[in-house]
Amino acid sequence: MAASADRPAAESGSLANLNARAREIFRRIVDSYLSTGEPVGSRNLSRMLPISLSPASVRNVMQDLEELGLIYAPHASAGRLPTQQGLRFFVDALLDFGDLGREDRALIDSQMRAAAEGGGFEGALAEATSLLSNLTHGAGVVLTTKSDLRLRQVEFVRLEPNRALAVLVAEDGSVENRVINAPEGMPASALIEASNFLNSLVRGRTLPEATVEIEASRRTAREELDGIAARLVEAGLASWSGAAGGREQLIVRGQANLLDDVRAAEDLERIRTLFADLETKRDVIELLHRAEQGEGVKIFIGSENKLFSLSGSSMIAAPLHDREHNIAGVLGVIGPTRLNYGRIVPMVEYAAQVLGEIRRTR
Repeated sequence: MAASADRPAAESGSLANLNARAREIFRRIVDSYLSTGEPVGSRNLSRMLPISLSPASVRNVMQDLEELGLIYAPHASAGRLPTQQGLRFFVDALLDFGDLGREDRALIDSQMRAAAEGGGFEGALAEATSLLSNLTHGAGVVLTTKSDLRLRQVEFVRLEPNRALAVLVAEDGSVENRVINAPEGMPASALIEASNFLNSLVRGRTLPEATVEIEASRRTAREELDGIAARLVEAGLASWSGAAGGREQLIVRGQANLLDDVRAAEDLERIRTLFADLETKRDVIELLHRAEQGEGVKIFIGSENKLFSLSGSSMIAAPLHDREHNIAGVLGVIGPTRLNYGRIVPMVEYAAQVLGEIRRTR
């Protein structure tokens, strides 16, 4: 598979002039960090290298890499870790994205399609986030807009004397529930009458199309329906119209996975900060929208984005496409900056591809 993550057209400045020895040493430092999260010293590096190089020679190269801002020493006597700039350089210039393994492909394909059979596109979305969370040991996230779903039916269910539940069922099996204010003394016949009226208008239409149709038929509704049923229709319309411009749905699964790799108190504080960020949701949605721009997988590392500026996390995300090949959402994985980018990028890309296929067939 060709590397699908967006990459700059050319490496900048002196980074492009790193010789093969410096690149190899830098690659080993990053590989060690991604595997263990620990700094690595010159003596260990000299043993890892495929060429014979003394620890003193390795230290000289590490000094050059540090001056370029690619690595740093977390403590005075410690080895070296990649900086955020170093990770970005590694991902953009040195990392090879391989093909997703046959077993992983089969697992993603079978489980997501099975979830779609039982729960429609909504079920596939939930399964995608849970599956990616389990496979990557990060948090799976997905953002979609549900405004283009075609409706199958609408029902009203009485909850209390002055409240009712308006239920929208889409053709893909997804269900949207909204509690609305209902007229006092609402008889069962009014619920049936309002449901029948709406079903004659909305079946097979998207929510925006149905809203336009219902707006146009309001006068007819007032003339043809019982007064209470007409008021139910208007209450339901008022509830749905605010969402007709595109109802964003954010699903986050597997936050607990982010606690599995906590090594120190500062790691725990970082994860707490990330949890607080995820709870706000608005910043997550904003970041996911950035991943919708253009084609291919996007990689956001640490403070390159506002969401992770404090928690120092990363996100790998890929856009979803509808049957007209328009952007219909985005799927991603959030985790520490030492995510296994080479494995997770093709995994996210393939899962997004399968989700897109499921969406286009429903």
